[in-house]
Amino acid sequence: MDKNEGQQEHHQFIPMTSITSGGGIQVKEDVYYYTDQIVNIGFIGHPDSDEWVLVDAGLPRSAPEIKSVVVHRFGRNSKPAAIILTHAHFDHVGGLHDLIQEWDVPVYAHEQELPYLQGKKDYPEPDKTVEGGILAKMSFLYPHEAINLGDAVQPLPEDHQVPFLDDWKWVHTPGHSPGHVSFFREKDSLLLSGDAVITVRQDSFYKVLLQQAEVNGPPRYLTTDWQAAWDSARRLADLKPSVMISSHGSVMEGDKLTKGLERLVQDFEKLAVPDYGKYVEKGKLH
Repeated sequence: MDKNEGQQEHHQFIPMTSITSGGGIQVKEDVYYYTDQIVNIGFIGHPDSDEWVLVDAGLPRSAPEIKSVVVHRFGRNSKPAAIILTHAHFDHVGGLHDLIQEWDVPVYAHEQELPYLQGKKDYPEPDKTVEGGILAKMSFLYPHEAINLGDAVQPLPEDHQVPFLDDWKWVHTPGHSPGHVSFFREKDSLLLSGDAVITVRQDSFYKVLLQQAEVNGPPRYLTTDWQAAWDSARRLADLKPSVMISSHGSVMEGDKLTKGLERLVQDFEKLAVPDYGKYVEKGKLH
C-alpha cells in the first residue's frame, strides 16, 4: 500500500463532538488529559520537565491542536521523549504522521498493532449493523485502513516497562483490537485504560455529547473479539485502580469506579456485548 494513501484516509474529518471537547483535566501533577472532540489524549510528565510522553494522537487533523496543548503545558519548542499508543484505530493515530514528521520521536505500540501502523494490514471494517445508537450506525464513516509509519514505530518492551516512564507498566488488553494495551502506575493505582474499558456509552450520541459517566465495555462498532474484551476487563478490574482515565469519557475514581468495574465484569454480556452484530457470538462467552 502506498504510504500517502493510508495517511490520507486518516485526514478525513469525523463529525462527532462532546461538551468536554477542547478542554483538559490535570488528574495528577504529572498526568493530564485533553479531549479532542470525543477522544482523550494523555500527557505524562511534570509541566516543568524536559522529558514527558504523549499517549495517543487523537482524531484526524488533530496535530495542530495537540501542539497547541503542548505549548500551553510544556512550553514552546517542547516535544515528547516518545509517543506511546494504546492501539492504532483512527481516533488514536489521527495526528500521528504530522507529529512525528515535525518532532522526529519514537512511537511505541504492542507488536500485534505494528501491521496496522506499517501499512501491512487493515483493520476489519467497523460494524454498522451492530446493536447500538446513531454513532454505531455512522461507523461506516470511520477509517479502518492501515497507516505506514515505517521504522518510526517499534514494539513496546517485552518486560512490560513503558519507555521513558519508569513507574509505569503496560498491560495487554486485547479484544477491541489485537494489540490493545492499557497503562498502569502501581504507586498511586492510576490506570489509563484506553478503549478496553471506557466511561461513556460510546455508541450513544446523546451520552457521548453530554459525556454521561458510566463504566462500559469497549466501543461496540470496532470490537471484534468479545471474549478477549471480557478477559481484558477482568484483568483491569483485578488491578483495583483508584483512578481511571479512559480514551472515551471522563476521569473516574473511588467507589464509583470500583463498583462500576465490578458490575461490568459480572454482567459483561448484558452491559457490554451487543445483542447482534457480525462480531457477536452471544451465549459463547465464559
